[in-house]
Amino acid sequence: MSTSFRSEFLTTLSARGFLQDATHPEELDAALSDTAPIAAYIGFDATADSLHAGSLLPIMMLRWLQKTGHKPIVLMGGGTTKIGDPSGKDAARQLLTDADIQRNMDGIKQVFKKYLSFGEGPTDALMVNNADWLDDLNYISFLRDYGRHFSVNRMLSFDSVRLRLDREQPLSFLEFNYMILQAYDFLELNRRLGVRLQMGGSDQWGNIVNGVELGRRVDQAELFGLTAPLLTTASGAKMGKSAEGAIWLNSDKLSPYAYWQYWRNTEDADVGRFLKLFTELPLAEIARLEALEGAEINEAKKILAHEATALCHGEQAALDAAETARRTFEEGGVGENLPRVAVDRTALEAGTLGLLQALVEADLCKSNGDARRQVQGGAVRVNDEKVGDPARMLGAGDLRPDGGIKLSLGKKRHALVEPN
Repeated sequence: MSTSFRSEFLTTLSARGFLQDATHPEELDAALSDTAPIAAYIGFDATADSLHAGSLLPIMMLRWLQKTGHKPIVLMGGGTTKIGDPSGKDAARQLLTDADIQRNMDGIKQVFKKYLSFGEGPTDALMVNNADWLDDLNYISFLRDYGRHFSVNRMLSFDSVRLRLDREQPLSFLEFNYMILQAYDFLELNRRLGVRLQMGGSDQWGNIVNGVELGRRVDQAELFGLTAPLLTTASGAKMGKSAEGAIWLNSDKLSPYAYWQYWRNTEDADVGRFLKLFTELPLAEIARLEALEGAEINEAKKILAHEATALCHGEQAALDAAETARRTFEEGGVGENLPRVAVDRTALEAGTLGLLQALVEADLCKSNGDARRQVQGGAVRVNDEKVGDPARMLGAGDLRPDGGIKLSLGKKRHALVEPN
């Protein structure tokens, strides 16, 4: 795709590494260069009560859209979540109840308030729910009016379907309908709100193209699609995941400190790329930071952690997380925002609280077996003292002057155990 654009939005996305494919890129660039704002959307299914860092790239695309003078539309999949997107999935998702979906949408809404400005103005963001039109569809009428525009042969060629079939994994007829409904979403959003651009990850390319074509065939609407690359870390890990689980964007599911630590632990090879995608630092400053080598690259990682955390949780939370990390790692102390876990005071005072149990309760280990392996491998410390005995008990004598017991797994993960 051409890297020379007139519009500020496409120029920004291209320079920062967001662009993979676009339909009719020259016409899209011209439309985005007009003085009137363009409305564009990205869909998010409500499969959990928070989004995780794997959704940050499309969220940042909507943020840049707004910052360059256009109107972002957040489409919540209250309707399509009842089916489940087969894209990139090896098996069908568990079907959720209406109550589950509503609870998940309520949690996800809190994420977008941090990144977008909502309101009624021409470039203010809107959040809409596709259940508003999908729930009341007449199936026969829908098939007659729109199903005829879809070729099953072509639908089978798209990655979201083909890859599942190539692996000889089942694809239900329910899931097969997903791309038709997503295409219809684009048509409805164009009719209701004048939306002309759908964006998403590259795994959504087939679904997006279907929507562009449906709008042109049914309403002769000039619609566009744009995708971003699917991200993995330099080591091949899926973006938004860690050994401990998903990197949630809601603070009630993952503390700002743990979120800061996730970015601070970015692999050296990813620092420059992540600074471009997940911060708003000027490109010249990013070029300076990604050129750092050796121990100096850690300063770039701290800046990445600060900027990403400030966007998600606010400036003060980012500063607090950095101070907690400094006290914990540089001074060997306990920062105020270190993750804390309450344990049974009676067991602690009696000296019957097992170290393995405490490691699991502190979310430092997944199970007693995992904890035992970590202790035997020399990765666990109690109050900065290495422990090698899996039978070790924690007692009142382990309490620090601040009233807690500091548990550490390796050099980067710490928690404070406190009696309740």
